[in-house]
Amino acid sequence: MEERDPWLGTDKLYHVIMCFCLTLLFYTLVSFTSFRRHAIPIGSVLSLLAGAAKEAADHLGYFRSSGASLKDALADLLGVFIASFALFLFRPPRRSISSIV
Repeated sequence: MEERDPWLGTDKLYHVIMCFCLTLLFYTLVSFTSFRRHAIPIGSVLSLLAGAAKEAADHLGYFRSSGASLKDALADLLGVFIASFALFLFRPPRRSISSIV
């Protein structure tokens, strides 16, 4: 199985990019709700859940793949970490109530 699931394969890049994008998408969606103060962790968790669901579907045979992979899960985690870190660094500053009034 090691040969069919390399650490630096294009599949791992796809996992990183997909979870990165999902984290940004979920962050954006959550930021429009009353939970906007927690948009980064909520977006991260939702993205990880999507990655875990995809791995579970791989394990159950819903997709033509070699099955669930710890390497895929770690690539998902890396994508979420990169997106969360970028969002943390570049998020807009919070406005205080006194600046609104």
